[in-house]
Amino acid sequence: MAVPADSDPGNPAPPALDLPAVHASHSGCWLRGVDLFPSTRTVGKGEAIVAAADTPLLMLNAPLVASRLGYPDLSGLDLLELYAFVHPARFVVPTPKGLANALGLPQPAGDADVPLLLQQAAQALLATTAAPDWPEREGAWSALQSMIKLRWPWATLLTGQIARPERAERWLFSRLPEWDEAGERPQPAQVVLDPQAVETRLATLTGAGAEDRPGQRAFAREAAQMFAPRRGARQPHVVLAQAGTGTGKTLGYLAPASLWTQQSGGTVWVSTYTKALQRQLRRESARAFAMPPPGSKAPPPVVVRKGRENYLCLLNLEDALQGGFTGRPAILAHLVARWAAYSQDGDMIGGDLPGWLGTLFRKRGIAALTDQRGECVYAGCPHYRKCFIERAARASAEAELVVANHALVMVNAARGRDVAQRPTRIVFDEGHHVFDAADSTFGAALTGAEAIELRRWVIGPEGKSRGRRRGLSARLADVASYDEGGATAITQAREAAELLPGDGWLARIGEGTPDGPVERLLAAVRATVLARDESGGTEAGYGLETEAAQLDGPMLEAAAGALEALEDLRQPLLRLTLRLEAIVEEGPDWLDGQARARIEGARSAIQWRTDLLAGWIALLGRLGGPADPDYVDWLALDRSDGREWDMGLHRHHLDPMKPFAEVVLAPAHGVLMTSATLTDGGDWSGAITRSGAARLEVQPELFAAKSPFDYPNQAQVLIVTDVPRGDIAALAGAYARLIETSGGGVLGLFTAIRRLRAVHGRIADRLARAGLPLYAQHVDPIDTGTLVDIFRDDPRASLLGTDALRDGVDVPGQSLRLVVMEQVPWPKPSILHRARRMAAPREEGGAQGHDDRIIRARLAQAFGRLIRSAEDKGHFVVLSSAFPSRLLSAFPEGTPVRRVSLEQALQSIAGRVDEAVLASKVESSP
Repeated sequence: MAVPADSDPGNPAPPALDLPAVHASHSGCWLRGVDLFPSTRTVGKGEAIVAAADTPLLMLNAPLVASRLGYPDLSGLDLLELYAFVHPARFVVPTPKGLANALGLPQPAGDADVPLLLQQAAQALLATTAAPDWPEREGAWSALQSMIKLRWPWATLLTGQIARPERAERWLFSRLPEWDEAGERPQPAQVVLDPQAVETRLATLTGAGAEDRPGQRAFAREAAQMFAPRRGARQPHVVLAQAGTGTGKTLGYLAPASLWTQQSGGTVWVSTYTKALQRQLRRESARAFAMPPPGSKAPPPVVVRKGRENYLCLLNLEDALQGGFTGRPAILAHLVARWAAYSQDGDMIGGDLPGWLGTLFRKRGIAALTDQRGECVYAGCPHYRKCFIERAARASAEAELVVANHALVMVNAARGRDVAQRPTRIVFDEGHHVFDAADSTFGAALTGAEAIELRRWVIGPEGKSRGRRRGLSARLADVASYDEGGATAITQAREAAELLPGDGWLARIGEGTPDGPVERLLAAVRATVLARDESGGTEAGYGLETEAAQLDGPMLEAAAGALEALEDLRQPLLRLTLRLEAIVEEGPDWLDGQARARIEGARSAIQWRTDLLAGWIALLGRLGGPADPDYVDWLALDRSDGREWDMGLHRHHLDPMKPFAEVVLAPAHGVLMTSATLTDGGDWSGAITRSGAARLEVQPELFAAKSPFDYPNQAQVLIVTDVPRGDIAALAGAYARLIETSGGGVLGLFTAIRRLRAVHGRIADRLARAGLPLYAQHVDPIDTGTLVDIFRDDPRASLLGTDALRDGVDVPGQSLRLVVMEQVPWPKPSILHRARRMAAPREEGGAQGHDDRIIRARLAQAFGRLIRSAEDKGHFVVLSSAFPSRLLSAFPEGTPVRRVSLEQALQSIAGRVDEAVLASKVESSP
């Protein structure tokens, strides 16, 4: 099967699979055949497409290759699919270089060498499956038999490699371990941490010979104050700590946290905003908490906890494997099943499932394998005792440290099923995002997409829809058969839910034929928004919005009809909740432990929907009346590239820290909010307001530690003054020249997706021909986390992105040496922003001060991507001639800031590049 590869006789190359391979980048296409004397040649896109149509070609990341060729129907032998089968739950950067490193193969010197690498990689992976020491062998033969029937392209090649096992392999669902029930955990002991003991613990974590960081020691002592016994009800200890980049705040708070859990027997929650920090915490927490040995049944001391929609649902997977998925999605399901057997915790979003796996399959079946709609049947599920979600929930109840995200912490505090397990000692890392997370968590949105999901949750499958989705009557069938009142409530809820939007609602509204009171409301919202729009977005295809004020008669009539329909649904759900509570109290004969758990789960889910309906009803009830000063209401029409995809009414708190203070802070005993950008240039007033502490009349402890980095010598800020705003050609030219001068390693940040795509389309080919790969969010069919992995792995690569890359991206070293912002990150002029801007206190600068704080925070977060270690050096470039001087305080004190022309900026960057080259030559010299 293998053929000789191009090689030096003295250094033979690895064997290569005798199948043709294709590689496509922005600089061209290369095809390698399997002739007697195989060679790689440059081909045009048309020839590459014809070759792929004639015979299956080896390729890496088929959707990306298809995008490069401009041929979306491309298919072949994707090495990423083979890698996911052979090495499930094992990390690999999905690039030729990353694949070579993962398999121990020589890295390709250039694009022309990639096809040979693909042949070598294919041979290496196939050889692994025949090796007796293949660690992921179990389950592979059985999975392969199913994938043969699905005509998976790799199945034929694997058939001769994977031997049939002597004994039948166990089915996945019998191989997964079961979780164990544990008794209720006692309250934590009340302890006061000794500052010297905290410093000693910190020294142990950092290790002998570690760099002395006075700021880190001071931070750890300050963080320890959150663990002191609470002085009174609704009086938590609140610590606000600004720790500059490089302070070492992660170990700074893990030191007192681990000491407190050891002495008190309690649990500390660490909440983050980004998945990148969660992964970092998983690694660094191993220093602070003693991990059980492999194979131990002891509960893990550290648990990463996420929302239900992040975990693999075993019931959904079983349905997919047994016919719920067909074609390519079915192949995805079998690859996910391979991963599930080896996964650490079943986390599909940011866990050990490769982020690129879902993007290989056009229908994005990953979401269909999770519990997106809250339809879990809990103990009624045959896989309940092996459920990843339930295991994580139980593990977090026993853990010393729980790593979660801001939204989950807030939701868990608001409606966690077990009050005793709600977090009481919480560290909010990336604390500058707490306000935004609270704004999203405590807001309400009555939209078409939300309403149809509620209908599906109540009714279940309708018409020809497939899958295991179940309505209330199916999930509570035994309750309906036992309790007449419960059965009546379920029937009434189902009848009322039929008035919610159903399949095809968006098309009906577009055609002017809405069906039912809620669809009529949505149609009225659409008409009102289109009539009132003054933003210019109608022609541009952007989303539109208008405030919910001065509404006309037809709009108010539609709102009244929808309100009545929603109330008709809410009432039977309330009655059903009461009947479920009565059944639990009565304890009938059939109510065993599993049935009780299922009913408790159903009660929680129904309560969630009841609260959702109450929010919608309150929103509709306010329309036409006097404005509520605590809320901001508006109507929105959501569009993307001119296509409407949702519409509805929205309500947000003017200050979301008001509900945050009541739901999260008031029950807590200690809270630490920390970030490198918590304050606005050292002004604590905004940080205190946005912490929620003032809502409880709690005076927080304040702490600040400057970054230890030498910013005057490590970084420069260059404000380029001669790139005209709105000139896409000039903007693209500036980006191209900056990337070329820097030799890659550029993170480009955009405030608009349309401009990002326009710039990428103009410069990607040019840069690729210079050996400088360019990747982009919203362009490349790759998830954001994987894009960052690719960027980090290749110092000559550059990455363009939007807000998601402005913080939470940790790329130290040469891979990131230049950050470019296409303009000042002005706040989006939305209805909500306008309301908060107008309400800004005059003593804090009023409306202008409100905007400036937002912009400076965004600039500081973006600048924070540049210098991540004491060795890093780089430039921060803003392509804006209208950069106000009052915003310069966003950058660290002492950082050189210059207003320059593009040519001057290029000279400065080129000088830094020359210095780096010279330094590397000096280091490498004998």
